[in-house]
Amino acid sequence: MTKKMKKRLYRILAGGVVFAAALIVEHGLHLDFNIALIIYLVAYLIVGGDVIRNAVRNIMGGQVFDENFLMGIATVGAFFVGDCAEAVAVMLFYQVGELFQSYAVNRSRKSISALMDIRPDYANKKQGDSIVKVSPEEVAVGDILLVKPGERVPLDGIVRKGDSTLDTKALTGESMPREVAEGSEIISGCINLTGVLEIEATKEYGQSTVAKILKLVESQGDKKAKTENFITKFARYYTPVVVILAVLLAVIPSLLIPGAAWSDWIYRALSFLVISCPCALVISIPLSFFGGLGGASKCGVLIKGSNYLEALAYSEIGVFDKTGTLTKGQFRVVQVNPEGCSEEELLLTAAYCEGYSGHPIAVSIREAYGKELDLSRLSDVEEVSGHGIRAVLDGKAAAAGNEKLMKQLGVSVKKPEAVGSVIYVVYDGSYMGSLVIADVIKEDAAEALKQMKSLGVKRTVMLTGDAKAVGEAVAEKLGVDQVYAELLPADKVEKMDALMTEKSEKGKLFFVGDGMNDAPVLAGADIGIAMGGMGSDAAIEAADVVIMTDEPSKIPKAIRIARRTLGIVRQNIVFAIGVKVLVLILAAFGLASMWAAVFADVGVAVIAICNAIRALKV
Repeated sequence: MTKKMKKRLYRILAGGVVFAAALIVEHGLHLDFNIALIIYLVAYLIVGGDVIRNAVRNIMGGQVFDENFLMGIATVGAFFVGDCAEAVAVMLFYQVGELFQSYAVNRSRKSISALMDIRPDYANKKQGDSIVKVSPEEVAVGDILLVKPGERVPLDGIVRKGDSTLDTKALTGESMPREVAEGSEIISGCINLTGVLEIEATKEYGQSTVAKILKLVESQGDKKAKTENFITKFARYYTPVVVILAVLLAVIPSLLIPGAAWSDWIYRALSFLVISCPCALVISIPLSFFGGLGGASKCGVLIKGSNYLEALAYSEIGVFDKTGTLTKGQFRVVQVNPEGCSEEELLLTAAYCEGYSGHPIAVSIREAYGKELDLSRLSDVEEVSGHGIRAVLDGKAAAAGNEKLMKQLGVSVKKPEAVGSVIYVVYDGSYMGSLVIADVIKEDAAEALKQMKSLGVKRTVMLTGDAKAVGEAVAEKLGVDQVYAELLPADKVEKMDALMTEKSEKGKLFFVGDGMNDAPVLAGADIGIAMGGMGSDAAIEAADVVIMTDEPSKIPKAIRIARRTLGIVRQNIVFAIGVKVLVLILAAFGLASMWAAVFADVGVAVIAICNAIRALKV
């Protein structure tokens, strides 16, 4: 419980005691009413003084018609008609409701804070032979840090010594621990589970993954969705209307109905005012969106504002980058085509030829071979720029490269049918076959696109800078409706602008990407969605939504969360306005007491808030 909440609780308890004393004086001891009135006033000022103070401050600031004004005028009026006990009770009940609301909001915030509690408190920095505990902000690029089991990785870096497993759940949503070893890249915010690691910092804290994520979380509440804007505008017009109606209710019947008592109709008008307070809507609607943002963050989806959460619910056209978004962005050997030798012999020769190369294709070939290389068998390695590698393996000439290199060597080759980068292999003058290296489609990509279609995403489009044949092959496997290939960043923006004109009035277009070249498109789409795990800093900064697990399947999940959140928002609007209208009608006919008025205000707000908290549960 916060200090402010404790202060409110103590004020409620003190006011309650004084209120009870006033009731005893008036009804138990039957003393002079003026004594009871003084005690009622003391109780009223204890529990309602801040409401009156806020009302006066807001009126002086030009904001007249708000919740404080309504509560103030209703309860002060109750004193004037002699209902002192009800006036204090209304304010006391109101303060109890406010306390409950503060607790609910605070609990919601804590739920999100717990999910994103990834900020490291310190870093163990190596200085010579000693270890010094410093603030993460004090660590410079190149410093060596020691991370013990149970500690949080303070900055992005590269493992220089040790191996371990990391708990990345709070950061990426992955349930399985991630293994790291010497040379592995490591991101801040993960928890080291097993071994001791020595890490070389590659980014300052302000540029680290954890710092960027925290900035996203802090900015979540800064933007309002259209529904929230509606509530704000609604309250601005609603309050003066009900005040005018209350005045008319107090005056007109008393003038037109023979024998009508002024006090009776003023009491009804005051009840009308209390009922009309829009706090249930003003508090529960933002809380619903906040709960939706928290529920999404549980799944590893960070949404930068409730306006983007609302927009996701109206997703109509989905546009995707290919590499790193629908595919892993990692080269793999997808086809081995031996000619006159075994697959293992073909992979062995290719792996040795690429034994010293750091090129991604070379790495993928060595991974496909999967065995340790004895590089003493290799000599006279020569890289032929733009062609491939020539070398001597076990005293015999070997080569691995593209068709241009084969032509240089005078070797005829057989082109494979598969789409991808083709590496041809020659050993001792004989053609051994070819390897096809391609980007691997993400396991959940096809299912993600299928789910989006079932959720009403009418059209899916792929925009890629890759070759047309490669783009079309991936699109066909995934069931993408349309593909545009061989695009530069400016071409992608042009294509997206054209697609923006094809959506319906309420429909939204989202673009999903991960690279620096995707940043302009991410910024221009209705909703820009970035792959945050491996995505570039520029893409993450430009995006409105960040998928921390790099899984396309999180997109339909986010759409479902957005629609559920909007459903809860609509439920609260209908429920709050419905109850208020009903009780307002009853109050106008004298069938609703001040207690019914309090329930229609505070009670409805509490119920709406409890409903809003459901958005946190995914």
